[in-house]
Amino acid sequence: MTGIRLTAPAPGWAIDADVVVVGSGVAGLTAALRCAAAGLDTVVVTKARLDDGSTRWAQGGIAAALGEGDTPEQHLDDTLVAGAGLCDEEAVRTLVTEGPGAVRRLITTGAHFDTTDSGDIALTREGGHHRRRIAHAGGDATGAEISRALVEAVREAALHTIENALVLDLLTDAEGRTAGVSLHVMGEGQHDGVGAVRAPSVVLATGGMGQVFSATTNPPVSTGDGVALALRAGAEVSDLEFVQFHPTVLFLGADSEGQQPLVSEAVRGEGAHLVDADGVRFMLGQHELAELAPRDIVAKGITRRMHEKGVEHMYLDARHFGAAMWEQRFPTILAACRSHGIDPVTEPIPVAPAAHYASGGVRTDLRGRTTVPGLYACGEVACTGVHGANRLASNSLLEGLVFAERIAADIAEVRPPRTEPAEASRDADDLVLLSPEARTAIQRTTTRGAGVLRSADSLAAAAEELEALHREAAADAEADGAKAVVPGVDAWEVTNLLLVARVLVAAARDREETRGCHWREDRPDRDDAHGRRHLVVRIGPDRTPVVHRTETAAFPPVRPSD
Repeated sequence: MTGIRLTAPAPGWAIDADVVVVGSGVAGLTAALRCAAAGLDTVVVTKARLDDGSTRWAQGGIAAALGEGDTPEQHLDDTLVAGAGLCDEEAVRTLVTEGPGAVRRLITTGAHFDTTDSGDIALTREGGHHRRRIAHAGGDATGAEISRALVEAVREAALHTIENALVLDLLTDAEGRTAGVSLHVMGEGQHDGVGAVRAPSVVLATGGMGQVFSATTNPPVSTGDGVALALRAGAEVSDLEFVQFHPTVLFLGADSEGQQPLVSEAVRGEGAHLVDADGVRFMLGQHELAELAPRDIVAKGITRRMHEKGVEHMYLDARHFGAAMWEQRFPTILAACRSHGIDPVTEPIPVAPAAHYASGGVRTDLRGRTTVPGLYACGEVACTGVHGANRLASNSLLEGLVFAERIAADIAEVRPPRTEPAEASRDADDLVLLSPEARTAIQRTTTRGAGVLRSADSLAAAAEELEALHREAAADAEADGAKAVVPGVDAWEVTNLLLVARVLVAAARDREETRGCHWREDRPDRDDAHGRRHLVVRIGPDRTPVVHRTETAAFPPVRPSD
């Protein structure tokens, strides 16, 4: 344990449970439902409403070998290629083998996928897939349908839920095992203020960290809270340098910040073309799959063309779809484009890459266990080894499903006893809070230094700027007469963002090669002799990131006895 925690009031109330699940996306709600079905007293904590996580924004779909002629082995091959030599093959095999069954169980839970005239699940293609294996719902509203079905199932099961609650830190017992979490309810939940859920098993399913960048497809709640909590608790994170930038995000202007509208890869899967202002299809000849190459390839292709032309965006041309196909297959995207004054039926869509998905996260084994006993992680917050250096399109919802089920099975088998959280040590090291005004500075620094294009110079500058923010906050806190930052959601979020940004940049500086979605301009080649290694990061007692490189492409065990 690090002894580091957020500055916050002591919990003023507490409830007891067997399991607390933090997050309400596909991973969190699946884990909660399976734990409850096993007879475990389960509490779900979520930062906003139950249906406000990243899952409901997922447009494309969920990948699984469900079609005629498709096999898990083919799905595995495509995933390994996209992962650029850093996928854990056993984790991928688990994903693709258990995936079809997990999707069918999701359907049994109540999710309705689009079907063909014959009643089979309708499947489409996305980047990196050599077959049609993407199941979708509502045309381009897959995440919204999955979220609806799972939220309804949670409510029907009468699970104890705490909404509008930001989780602060992990509670541990005298032996260093997980004993629950502290959290702050934002005035609208069943409790108010800072409290605790005491439980021997904690499942982190907090989603992504896209808000560490200026422009992202992630919702405002995606501030890296789970990764930051795990780091403060002493857990290892891995591969945080591999942030996937979605190639086709609706371009709203160079100064546009915050959550940006996504134009799903499925649009290219149905035949849309990437073109420049002259109508040239610039992805032809760059990859055998052209516009359907893995996302890192397409994002780099778009960025290169933007630099060559001296412009800030490219175009996605799907005018040949016609109005009927747009309205039936992509109604959500059509409405989003039109709300911003663009009609895809009659004009190309301006697009540019934006931060989309964290392939790395809190390091786990195949049962979702982290390096802290009793702490589990699944979904985007986790690093299972499935995605390697670049996530294959639509594998994220599947990963959430498969590994959430595995976590629930492990907790149900182990059934650890409840223990009392240890009293906070007098020498516990409260993390100095940043002023909420620092949020924009963190986002712009990370975007400039560790965006799509990276270099030793850009990363060094970003590291220094982030460390300066860290030092300034500490100095301000110690200065006589300085006004202390008041603990609260905005301050906690920006403090989490700074911690995550510092670790991301530290890992990106250490990876001196280009691999997957980590693109070093100064190191353009892949270095398999030295680069086929994972970067594992902890926070040291002095609060600085400590980066360790694994000896092989395989992850070390999460427990010494494994």
